[in-house]
Amino acid sequence: MQEVSEVTMQTPIEIALGVDKNGMTTARRLYNFFGLAQGQFARWAKTNIVDNEFATENEDFWRVDIDVEGNKTVDYRLTAHFAKKLSCKGNGARAEEAREYFTTVEEKTKEEVVNRSQASPLLQSVAGIIDSLIKQEAEQNRLKKQQEKIEKKLDVVVATYEKNDSSDDFKQWCKNCAGKIAKSPKLEQFSSKEVFGVIWNESYQRLTEKRPCNLKTRLTNERGKAFERGKSSSWIKQHITYLSIIADDKDLKPAYESVMREMMMVYCVE
Repeated sequence: MQEVSEVTMQTPIEIALGVDKNGMTTARRLYNFFGLAQGQFARWAKTNIVDNEFATENEDFWRVDIDVEGNKTVDYRLTAHFAKKLSCKGNGARAEEAREYFTTVEEKTKEEVVNRSQASPLLQSVAGIIDSLIKQEAEQNRLKKQQEKIEKKLDVVVATYEKNDSSDDFKQWCKNCAGKIAKSPKLEQFSSKEVFGVIWNESYQRLTEKRPCNLKTRLTNERGKAFERGKSSSWIKQHITYLSIIADDKDLKPAYESVMREMMMVYCVE
């Protein structure tokens, strides 16, 4: 007998939005469907989802990590109701099409609720128990993620105030801090190749605001002296850096230590 495979039929808009079996889409799919500017997704998501005072994480949206061209980045799973609200903020034909689709989804959901109310008392009781278990599981998952978030912040605080007496320890501590900052969602718009450059540049800018200094001139001078002593170009590039200059300066080192701690708090804890 020939096997019959189950085929799930989806409309073109459901395919475009990547709608799953629970009727949910993702922020990136919705953003691309609207045809919004490339490279601005992180800013759009922060304004309309993360910082949206009328949206609740783990109720209206769920944060998920995804892989985009080999880089780990962030996306958000959206309920149909929340996706509809986001669609109402958009302009143009695509936003209107999305609004109509998610409105239809909500209407079907309401019909299912009405149909359930007409079921027998036993079936209604079973359905109520299932709904309660689903809510309990969702709350447990929310509390688990909240606990993981708190533990992560505590780890950051501990790492921030680790002792770093020697020059080598100090440089390694700074690199460890930069590695943690690089994982911050606030920097997700930058690629893995760009993010460390952004971090170091900001840290040096913050340092010059605390202790006016021309790091570029000092770096050039120190590398010139090393070259005169016969050091190779590769050795100079590896051993004489902005960080090594800061680590060997009794005035700049504590100021830069303060800078790294500030950045850890801003990017990893707040």
